[in-house]
Amino acid sequence: MRLSALISAYLGFCRWLDRLALALCVSAGLFLAGAVLVVVVLRYGFGTGFVELQDAAAYAFAVLMALSIPVTLARGGHVRVEVVSERLSRAYLRAADAVALVIFLIPVFGLLIRAFWPDLVYAWSIREGSVETGGLGGLFLVKTALPVAAALTILQGLAQVLRPAPGKDSA
Repeated sequence: MRLSALISAYLGFCRWLDRLALALCVSAGLFLAGAVLVVVVLRYGFGTGFVELQDAAAYAFAVLMALSIPVTLARGGHVRVEVVSERLSRAYLRAADAVALVIFLIPVFGLLIRAFWPDLVYAWSIREGSVETGGLGGLFLVKTALPVAAALTILQGLAQVLRPAPGKDSA
């Protein structure tokens, strides 16, 4: 009974993280669309540029792409490469997903965090800014989105494994 309460709490926490990541994705996507529209109008309509806005659009795109991974996984929108999966039972697909998530997803995204960590620490130590002259600062904050997205992906993968099968009582 105690284990099911812990699993239920974990799944609730993952749902909360998913809603937060989705809100950030929606915000980044809307900002990106607006920023690109303004950049295009300024460039082709008025013959001027705004480097800070271009950087902001690039930052929004980076955050959107990174956080889209755990958001998509939480909704079961990941890509299946199996050609015969539509002919297999739901039980088999659920077991195959669980094995793939544990054997591949967790180690790969854990390795991504480990490999990127020194670069992230360095970016934070120098408070890395834009590579463009006159661009926005805060690139170190955007670079943080990659390991955060990897951690969220691991958490969502574990949630997928722990979530009750459809048709059973779900918490």
